[in-house]
Parts: sequence; structure tokens; C-alpha cells
Amino acid sequence: MIEVKEGSQAPYFEGTNQHGDKISINDFKGKNIILYFYPKDDTPGCTKEACSLRDGIDRLQQSDAVVIGVSPDSVESHKSFANKFELPFHLLADENKTIINAYGVWGEKSMYGKKYQGIFRTTFVINSEGLIKKIIKKVKTDIHADQVLDFL
Repeated sequence: MIEVKEGSQAPYFEGTNQHGDKISINDFKGKNIILYFYPKDDTPGCTKEACSLRDGIDRLQQSDAVVIGVSPDSVESHKSFANKFELPFHLLADENKTIINAYGVWGEKSMYGKKYQGIFRTTFVINSEGLIKKIIKKVKTDIHADQVLDFL
């Protein structure tokens, strides 16, 4: 598994968002990027996290930050999720797990004694120079915007 470290150059990413638009890290040069990885659209924890970021979007934008969520869900799933919860940021469909693997957030997990492959809920705070300023591995879904703001 790839390990991305704080202080290193953020791995390149590109993908299709919920509107069918292609976006890449290069589209946000000079801005702070909140790149958050989450397991699945419209599930309890993922919804809390997305809604926290939605509710904190004004404060995040005041820090010259853009929010980009990534999961292995489809463009259609992201579109439905974004519309349902009025999410004002990009959700990238990564069905082939290209971005997920580039950031090293896919691996073996365990729930109720069963092992399975899945996403480690992780947020990368990328500064305006494209360097990883902070990696948040202990995401607090209900206050995630506040958690991220501490590092901008």
C-alpha cells in the first residue's frame, strides 16, 4: 500500500464529478484543497461528514479552500447524494479506485469480526503549493468542518 506523508507533494488526481465534469488537482492551483475520502454515499457516517463540510463551506472558502469528496460510488450515485443533501462541492466518482489507491486509503478493514476491503475514512489538507499539510485519519464526522479548519 502506498503511504502518503505530511509535507510531501500531493499525488496527482483527476476524475469525474457529480455533474459529469472532469476535474483534476491542477484546476485548483493556488487554493487549499480539502480532499476527503469516504466509504459510501448516503450512509449515516458519510452523510454526517458531508453535511458538516456543507454547513462549514463558507468558513472553509474564507480560508481559500475547496472541498472535494472521493468514494468508489458512481457519478449517478454522487449526483443523487449531492442533490439530496444540497452538497455545494465536488464529489469524484472513483469506481476503479485510481485516486483511492494513489492516496493509500484502501485496505483491509474489520467489522463485527469479519474482514473486508474498504476505504479508510481519511482527509488530506493540501496547501496552495500542492503539499500535504495535514492528514486526518481520526475523522469526527459530525464536526469535520471544524476539524479541518484547525489546519488551514
